[in-house]
Amino acid sequence: MQITEKLKNLLTAEIIPDLEEAIDEMFSMIEKAKMASIADKEELQELQEMHAECKEIVKELNEGEMPEEEALEIFKELMEAKTVEE
Repeated sequence: MQITEKLKNLLTAEIIPDLEEAIDEMFSMIEKAKMASIADKEELQELQEMHAECKEIVKELNEGEMPEEEALEIFKELMEAKTVEE
């Protein structure tokens, strides 16, 4: 399997769903509290930006616009971040 396919699978099967879940949780928390702190708003914005970036990467991968080297670099970064999180 090419690294571009591995990256696309990682993004679509794990990273994007995890981000969507975190965004939903933030909205839920803010709704329950009836307000959001500046830190909450910043975290929500950060999650939404990461989500958009991941969607853009998937789009580039689907269109064949991402070089293997760039895909490998992103894949390594995501795997490293994922390992640190766990």
